Amino acid sequence: MNYGEIKKCDIANGEGVRVSLFVSGCTHHCPGCFNRETWDFDYGKPYTDETEEEILSALAPDYIDGLSLLGGEPFEPQNQRTIIGLLKKVRERFPEKTVWCYTGYLFDRDLLNKSRARCEYTDEMLSMIDILVDGRFVEALKDIRLVFRGSSNQRIIDVKKTLQSGTVTAWEPKVRRGM
Repeated sequence: MNYGEIKKCDIANGEGVRVSLFVSGCTHHCPGCFNRETWDFDYGKPYTDETEEEILSALAPDYIDGLSLLGGEPFEPQNQRTIIGLLKKVRERFPEKTVWCYTGYLFDRDLLNKSRARCEYTDEMLSMIDILVDGRFVEALKDIRLVFRGSSNQRIIDVKKTLQSGTVTAWEPKVRRGM
């Protein structure tokens, strides 16, 4: 797997201060995508053991709330193979930190059922994600007032509550923002 960027102090891609990994490779090719260069699976740098340690070290400070995965597409099967190892280490070392993941795939249609994205790692990956922002970016539904998503069709899902209840459950922010 390749990656395009690691942001070590990100407040745009999930609640609180986060470390964000932008993976390379995406087959959605959404018109208006803010990160088109990451569509190419060969874009950026190879993800290595050193890269993983860099991410884990960046997660260590108390002021870091967690890890965000985006891209590119974290749920491309070839990316899941690598991300699962990172998630296992994050959960071991930092069980109190949250994991957010952005995907163009739909949680209930593509990730829980047979699809191009679903592979032998999908269920385990989902079990280690707290919040999933799902759905392709749709330029006609773009709204810069939205929190943590680019278009109004995208959902912010509390994965733990959803898997427990069997019903897609929306994320509830810790802090309510004014209108």
